[in-house]
Amino acid sequence: MDATDINSKSKINWDFPQPFTLQRIPALHDIDGLNHTNNAVYVQWCETIGWAHSESLGLSLTDYKRLDRAMAIRQAEYDYLLPSTLGEKLILATWLTDSDEKLSMQRRFQLVRESDHAVIFRAKWHLVCIEVSTGKARRMPPEFCQKYGSALAVVPSVIKT
Repeated sequence: MDATDINSKSKINWDFPQPFTLQRIPALHDIDGLNHTNNAVYVQWCETIGWAHSESLGLSLTDYKRLDRAMAIRQAEYDYLLPSTLGEKLILATWLTDSDEKLSMQRRFQLVRESDHAVIFRAKWHLVCIEVSTGKARRMPPEFCQKYGSALAVVPSVIKT
């Protein structure tokens, strides 16, 4: 099921409009000793959807290397709201919600249980543009500003945290 199918079949109250989504279903190796999806799995899923979203916008790891620039996580906030369990259908969404088009950008995430639309998890990444070869903060190249800037979500006046 692709992002369009997920969004058209659901009446989910997303935190921001037009989410980029992926369906996730916890597998046996994702489950911890409490029979819940391990918190670290959610973090991995954030990385997976972040890359998928970036690639859908036309910026892949190959582009990062070619440009000698990357968006790196400077700070991450994770809010684990409810557990999920083996085999539950979940929908993970992401948005780019802020950018100064110089050094920094913000990415948000929301994980929802498909059956009842309960919010399982929210996250926020504060990203900084770095030079891949040195790891030092550097200005975003025009390609980043254009492609990421065109995908910025309109932030509602009341932000859910």
